[in-house]
Amino acid sequence: MSDHWFFLLDRLEQKWNMARLWHELSNRRQDERSISYVECHDQSLVGGQTFLFRCLGERMYDSMHLDSESTVVDRGLALHKLARLATLASAGHGYLNFMGNEFGHPEWIDFPREGNDWSFHYARRRWELAENPNLRFMQLLNFEKAMLKIVNKQADFFHRRTQLLKIDEERQLLIFERADLVFAFNFHAQQSCADYCFSVRPGSYKLLLDSDRKQFGGWQRIEDGQIFFSKPEVMRGGMENRLSVYLPSGCALVLEKRREDTKTH
Repeated sequence: MSDHWFFLLDRLEQKWNMARLWHELSNRRQDERSISYVECHDQSLVGGQTFLFRCLGERMYDSMHLDSESTVVDRGLALHKLARLATLASAGHGYLNFMGNEFGHPEWIDFPREGNDWSFHYARRRWELAENPNLRFMQLLNFEKAMLKIVNKQADFFHRRTQLLKIDEERQLLIFERADLVFAFNFHAQQSCADYCFSVRPGSYKLLLDSDRKQFGGWQRIEDGQIFFSKPEVMRGGMENRLSVYLPSGCALVLEKRREDTKTH
């Protein structure tokens, strides 16, 4: 999966193929255990480029302060969050992250060797960047913690299979479910989708997470804690239960199907 994410980053100005992305996320043998990741040590060693650095380039060094304004940084941070959530949500049996990449570590790792005059300078991880409330690295770390918390609450999450709900190539949308969670992604850089409908199991769904929250470096375009109710609609194939959501550009949502109250009164 890592190779495909970097393949897509080389095509930021093009529309991404959502069907191929879904294929890469879900294509695995069910009888073989597998671990999924966006990037690993290969991209973090000297000579490589991490996911976020590939998105931001030199802006990594001068535009990550909260007061900085950059559409390139906004887009890069959004993709960093979407890629990680999509990879985690579709992972076969586990999710891997290389130390520091969860908050977009700006430097590579280079161990002492003859080529760097046996220097220890880059044999480090700068954890203080993620602890600085004035930098956007903390926002990426906040999102990483939030998405892991949601998945960890699902005891059988990695034992459940993913189910594709919707692919919309024109709008760059990908929506699928796993266990009692629905994951909705809008990879479009500019186009938001209001009242977007897709088929789900009947019931109500609570918004658990959206990548657009301010604490995650977003624009807070969605109200927290919303409850969505499916509605039956007549479709070509018969009656289906449909959910309608607002899906902003460069944003991902996680909805949880609420358990119906079975108590009798």
